[in-house]
Amino acid sequence: MAVIYNGKRYSLHKYATEKEFEEEIVLSSKLLFGKNTIYINAKKKIESKSLGGVVPDGFFFDFSDINDPQFYIVEVELCTHSFFNHIFPQITKFFAFFKNNKLQKSLIDKLFSTINTDDGLKGEFKKYLVGQEVYKFLSDIIESSQNILLVTDGSINELPEIMDTYTDTWGKMVRQIEVKKHAIGNDTIFTVDPDFETIQYIEPAGEQLEIEEEEVKASFSEEYHLDGVGANVKEIYSRIKDICKQINSGVVFNPQKYYVSIKTKKNVAFLKLRIRKLRFIALLPEDVIRSIIKDHHIASLSQAVQDFYNGPCAAIDITDLQHVKEIEELIQKLIAYHENA
Repeated sequence: MAVIYNGKRYSLHKYATEKEFEEEIVLSSKLLFGKNTIYINAKKKIESKSLGGVVPDGFFFDFSDINDPQFYIVEVELCTHSFFNHIFPQITKFFAFFKNNKLQKSLIDKLFSTINTDDGLKGEFKKYLVGQEVYKFLSDIIESSQNILLVTDGSINELPEIMDTYTDTWGKMVRQIEVKKHAIGNDTIFTVDPDFETIQYIEPAGEQLEIEEEEVKASFSEEYHLDGVGANVKEIYSRIKDICKQINSGVVFNPQKYYVSIKTKKNVAFLKLRIRKLRFIALLPEDVIRSIIKDHHIASLSQAVQDFYNGPCAAIDITDLQHVKEIEELIQKLIAYHENA
């Protein structure tokens, strides 16, 4: 595969070793994943005992939405590696880590020490935390944001079936991104698929088209999305469902892999259930949403994410039902807007 840009033909670079690929990811992390990110090279900073005898390639903090930062354990792999002999057991150990409080505490302590003894890292975190204590931030984010980022140099044929089979681990926690390097002499171009800024929102390309509706309902139910979230999130979800049904008894809640869509004649909103909060993606222009929502945080969404959801939208973060009246008003507006469209 070649990339043609500005009249030049760039050839696909084949990495000789996994170490070469890992080093490329570390050096280019802000280019590949965005400037509001922090990548910690785990193999240089963390002993294997901190994760129960296994060391990932990196730890990644995404601050692109400062009110919803995300934490990732990063594994960098060549697509030529054996999936079942190498990639599968490595990722499986990370699932065990997220279920082990003792190992989490060990990693938090090590990350805190690493940040405190590295002036560059300390300065980066200070820029985003704005007075928040680093140790508390690490404790909170590792508890509430449990993601695994699998970075490969090509497609992994076994991955779609594994993610559909192990829905509560691979399906929920693993995100894959393909990074390819194209070069002509010393001039290089990277391609990233999917674009990292969309990875928390967008289904893998074409995946949902291959699943029959009955299979989707069986694999990705409401119970699937509610499993492991806090009691407050379950209460919020139930209340939103009640509000929708009171406004329009024909409203359908349709669970997919990464979200639950709310549908009348067509989709009007998407719900993403986190451990501590519910993110309500409303399909309305952002200025309309802001005219209604005053007491919840509203996150602007990139054009790529809005394109995926087929129209203008923004995200509302809901952590409790203290200001549920404005959520009810928003839902009324949403349903009326799309029924009359």
